Amino acid sequence: MFTTQTPATLAQLTIQQIHKSYGLKTVLHNVSLILNAGERIGLVGANGVGKSTLLKIAAGELAPDEGTVMLARGRTLGYLAQVMPFRAQDTLDDLIAAALDDFHALEADMRQLEAQMETAADDDLPALLDAYGEVTDAYTRRGGYTIDTRLDELLTRLGVAHIDRDQAFGALSGGEKARVGLALLLVRAPDVLLLDEPTNHLDHETLDWLETYLADYPGAALIVSHDRQFLDRAVNAIVEIDEHTRTARRFNGNYSTYAAAKAMERVTWERDYEQQQEEIKTLRYEIKVGARQNSNYRAHADNDKFVRNIKIATHQSTVSKRIRDAEQRLARIEADPIPQPPDPLRFRPAFDPARLKGQHLLIASNLSKTYGERCLLDDVSLTIEADSRILLTGPNGSGKTTLLRLLLGLEAPDAGTVWTHAAVKIGYLAQEAGRFDPERSLFEVYRDGLPGDDQAWKSELIQSGLFRYDDFATAVGVLSSGQRRKLQIARLIAERANLLVLDEPTNDVSFDVLEGLEAAIRAFPGPVIASSHDRRFMADFGRAAGEARSIYALGDGRLRYVTAT
Repeated sequence: MFTTQTPATLAQLTIQQIHKSYGLKTVLHNVSLILNAGERIGLVGANGVGKSTLLKIAAGELAPDEGTVMLARGRTLGYLAQVMPFRAQDTLDDLIAAALDDFHALEADMRQLEAQMETAADDDLPALLDAYGEVTDAYTRRGGYTIDTRLDELLTRLGVAHIDRDQAFGALSGGEKARVGLALLLVRAPDVLLLDEPTNHLDHETLDWLETYLADYPGAALIVSHDRQFLDRAVNAIVEIDEHTRTARRFNGNYSTYAAAKAMERVTWERDYEQQQEEIKTLRYEIKVGARQNSNYRAHADNDKFVRNIKIATHQSTVSKRIRDAEQRLARIEADPIPQPPDPLRFRPAFDPARLKGQHLLIASNLSKTYGERCLLDDVSLTIEADSRILLTGPNGSGKTTLLRLLLGLEAPDAGTVWTHAAVKIGYLAQEAGRFDPERSLFEVYRDGLPGDDQAWKSELIQSGLFRYDDFATAVGVLSSGQRRKLQIARLIAERANLLVLDEPTNDVSFDVLEGLEAAIRAFPGPVIASSHDRRFMADFGRAAGEARSIYALGDGRLRYVTAT
């Protein structure tokens, strides 16, 4: 249910006790949040937890099973979906005219009220002045007097000013469509912004601009994003939807504050678990020793049989009470124990990479690859050594994935060679979220080809924290993209590789898993080559490993050495 309310406070958008299910699957459970004026909330959580669903409900495009959404009276709302809803045949001029309909309506209202005030009777004038004030305030607040200038600036900043105004929307590229949609939303300057992955298809320069723009935005915003640096710079609160309970929790501050709070929760969890385990040991000891003391009690020597029996009964009663108390406390703990914290993610190579120190592990010489008339790679050479930390950069379509696949032998070059040391075992994290047999269970796919017994691998998978035992029988075909990505990561860890090849490793990964994966990569003792657009990943890549990292840029078919840091 979507309604408007008169704002008694700063609340612009109020979401109350939203519940949404699809069949037997609960997507959102009792989710509530308040978006106040000037607040920019980052909505985070694992893929498939219902973030986009919540935005659609908040925008009035999807009805909840239970709960309400209330927009403050007189406030406007704008929604940016991941897929633009515009018709393919509409031109850019058509879309601009539609985006500015509200402003034209306000202008018409202003002109009408001005005409009425010129001829109004004295008794009617105060009401007309009040109405005129409301309309002009809305027009001014949303930037109506500078609309043309702002439109030109937004189109320029988002890199779509070059598009002809008579160009059909359907003829634009995916990136152009997303940036046009964002420009047309921002020019409307709604009081409440709902943004679903607004950083998709933006380069680093445009991202920097958008972060500043949103940080200074006078309205309120609820933003779904997987870009941690963006969330650090653009938001002032985080709401997390839990993967298992599907409930929402709020954390004040930006992403770094949220990450620090989650890290502290982990420390508290580990401490509480250890304390509870110690308490369990103590209680079991008390029960065991108490029972033995009760049965082995030797009364004091006393010729008075009555006194001796009283002492025995008193002792037995005292010990029995202590045992009962311990048993009751133990039963309460065991009925709802603190779960064991999962182990930190870590790679355990089967062969010590240090034994390869000083040796070339992989040498690519003069690689070329052409698809049709397009040359992706032209005479590219690269050497990976035991201490290499290589970061590949370059725009989408520049050939980074193709180069990695050539290094792995998954594709054959048109020219050139790839040599790999006999002791090297490569672990590959592909960019796509797991092309697994959809009919097989999660554990069957994870276990496939791994040596040893099932129970050992089940224990390792559970202790990784990536999945629960209840997930093991789930068919891969019904997993979300984030769950399939976690399955890829689990397989990568289980393969015990001593050289990691990572293609956009931060794709489709929830922040808790991503932070753990990055820590595991930093601690990995062997060489790593990775491609990424993630600014936080790029900045931190290789830092904690103590190894120098080399950055290469791929473009126009050439691999260019940028720097070593």
